[in-house]
Amino acid sequence: MIELSPSAIAEIQRLHKRNPDPSAFFRLQIEPGGCAGLSYITKFETELNSSDRIQQCHGIQIAIDPHSAQYLENLTIDFSEDLMGGSFRFHNPSAKKSCDCGVSFSVNES
Repeated sequence: MIELSPSAIAEIQRLHKRNPDPSAFFRLQIEPGGCAGLSYITKFETELNSSDRIQQCHGIQIAIDPHSAQYLENLTIDFSEDLMGGSFRFHNPSAKKSCDCGVSFSVNES
């Protein structure tokens, strides 16, 4: 289950309003990359894959592919702004190590 903070909900809704396709949904996925090995990717898309899982969170549809789902259990997404701008912050209990940028992490593979 993914949790969104009030500030993350507000930012996703703000970005969604700017999207040209009102039927777009929020996709959250994990891809190899970043300084810690795995990176969070967020984007709006209009097409679902048959294997995607959809989670509703405060009226936001979050699409997650099966590969990414294994890394996102109990993830909390926050949004904060500082002097450098705003960004999503990911609080992942599955992460064993995270980089300073906050969008890259690693897990212990068994």
